[in-house]
Amino acid sequence: MHRYIPVFLFTFFLTLLLGSLLIPLLKKLRASQTILHYVKEHSSKAGIPTMGGVIFLIAITFSYFLYCSDFNRFSKIALVITLSYGIVGFLDDYIKIRFKRNLGLRAYQKIVFQVLIAAIAACFVYFNGMTHVDVPFLNGQIDLGAWIIPFSMFIFLATSNSVNLTDGLDGLAAGTSFVCFFIIALLISFKSELYNLSGDTIMSEEYVNLFCLSLSAAGGMLGFLCFNSFPAKVFMGDTGSLALGGLIASLAVFSGYSLFIPIIGIMFVVSAVSVIVQIFSFQIFGKRVILMAPYHHHLQQRGCHEAKITAAYMIVTLIVSLIIIYFTF
Repeated sequence: MHRYIPVFLFTFFLTLLLGSLLIPLLKKLRASQTILHYVKEHSSKAGIPTMGGVIFLIAITFSYFLYCSDFNRFSKIALVITLSYGIVGFLDDYIKIRFKRNLGLRAYQKIVFQVLIAAIAACFVYFNGMTHVDVPFLNGQIDLGAWIIPFSMFIFLATSNSVNLTDGLDGLAAGTSFVCFFIIALLISFKSELYNLSGDTIMSEEYVNLFCLSLSAAGGMLGFLCFNSFPAKVFMGDTGSLALGGLIASLAVFSGYSLFIPIIGIMFVVSAVSVIVQIFSFQIFGKRVILMAPYHHHLQQRGCHEAKITAAYMIVTLIVSLIIIYFTF
């Protein structure tokens, strides 16, 4: 506990400080994204700066290197992957701002960058022997062998894009990610303790550093929510949402909890599936299943206030995560 609480609090307060300094700068630089005209509820958000993800990414990075200990190879790679996704998102945000349009990088460009990062991460997982995956509810593991490479790539691509799709309302992606990081930290602490009891202190410390990285991310999310919750003073942009997806995937894949992501990230899954089903239904049958995808926009169209939607997403994430932990461990 000597560094667990400090790493969370330090990242929280550093995010508050950086937000206070950088948000006025983003406003001065006119770093605001064009608001989609077909989401009429968002017309009042014009002029709010984006790219706010740099705030918590700087805080998490600085905090991590301040509090990480020896045997931190897994966590360092996780941070590198996170920042790599953040760079892709930054390029996307920059193009949107620079050319005053809602379309940044072309779809194929984003996919190429994301696939490349995911492939490197998946190869790291395989060549470091992290091929065992924990199975929810069964408290057991399966060894995927070389199949861990395509499986991990899918996890990275699905998670990063699902979090990106969830970033559509004030505090939605940040609030849901905040809960996810706390749950992931709890899961990682279980595994760290198992390695410690078995006498493998090196692996135990590797997971302790992943645990600290997850807590640092939770602190960063809580700090960012002070600026991003309704009414938002800044948006995280793709800079933040892609990076968050990359970090969630890294923490889960490196700790063997890949199969837990669809459960603890249930609301991210809802966002992604709602978009896929909506597109499929419209293309094949010419009909929309919901009023607007992703699902949070459907709820908004039904008259739900975005602050309540954000709270509901956080609550569902927490309850479902606690259920899976209870019935698995």
